[in-house]
Amino acid sequence: MFLVLLLLVLIAVVTAVGLAGHGASVLGSRRARGRAAGAPLHALAAFAGAAAVAMYAWGLLLVAGAEMSSDGGAGSAPAPPCRMPGYEERALHVVGGSVSFLPLGFVCETSDGGDYTSDDVPGYVNPAVAVLALSAAASAVAAGYATELRARAEARDGGR
Repeated sequence: MFLVLLLLVLIAVVTAVGLAGHGASVLGSRRARGRAAGAPLHALAAFAGAAAVAMYAWGLLLVAGAEMSSDGGAGSAPAPPCRMPGYEERALHVVGGSVSFLPLGFVCETSDGGDYTSDDVPGYVNPAVAVLALSAAASAVAAGYATELRARAEARDGGR
């Protein structure tokens, strides 16, 4: 599972760099062509998407670290990610752990069928990913809408 997590981190980083490059090229081509409808929103969508993917990659890297530290060895029972302040009693009953991809986290499973999420992924990661992803989607929709409005206006003006 650790190698899968690292592969996902690599894919996320490459995607984030690609989205950021796309956003920069949209802004650069806008200057070369003059004013393009929706270009600033299109660039904002790319940059927000890049930030969302980069934040998700950061969370995946932290989950990979938790997964690596819980893979056995001396002193690994209960798993180190499950030994958090305030959870000492529950940590004694941990029987395993798993990775949660949405929301990101390392889940400690207890013998009574319950579970809890370790604090290896900081509390700001999942909300930041959600807000950035929603901002990217909203900006992309707004860019499409602005482009459509401009195309309709040009068609109306060109038909006279």
